[in-house]
Amino acid sequence: MAAVHPTIVAGWREWVSLPEPGVEWIKAKLDTGARSSSIHAFDVEELERDGQPWVRFSIHPWQRSQEDAVHHECPVHDRRLVRSSSGHSEERYVVLLDVSLVGRTVRAEVTLSSRDEMGFRMLVGREALRQGFLVDAHRSYLGGRPLRAVRRRNRGVATKSA
Repeated sequence: MAAVHPTIVAGWREWVSLPEPGVEWIKAKLDTGARSSSIHAFDVEELERDGQPWVRFSIHPWQRSQEDAVHHECPVHDRRLVRSSSGHSEERYVVLLDVSLVGRTVRAEVTLSSRDEMGFRMLVGREALRQGFLVDAHRSYLGGRPLRAVRRRNRGVATKSA
């Protein structure tokens, strides 16, 4: 029997963190229409460890910025043909990552994709959200926000003081 968690209300967009690769803040869209979660990844390279497929990739946590790139390696969980909202299909690597959202950390299947042209570097899909989240489409950032200087940096706006 699966563990029952109290439901946490989250907004349609939230600041999340990814503990394993060390991403403290990344703005994410919560999308109940998308099955899996997705993150903007670049320099994606498959490798092998102990006879098992792994993937090395980098993440730009800030919108419209290449600062503070985070590099990560982890086992390949799966490869899937994923159809985007525009109807385009592509094969993507799927990795398992912990996602901290509104005070709860859940394990999520995350596809590695190019989200450079998208409004959010990360999308949290319904498979992750079904682990105890209810999305309120009228609200945003219920899990809190980073300091204003961090938020300005995420928008690509330079700041002189924290």
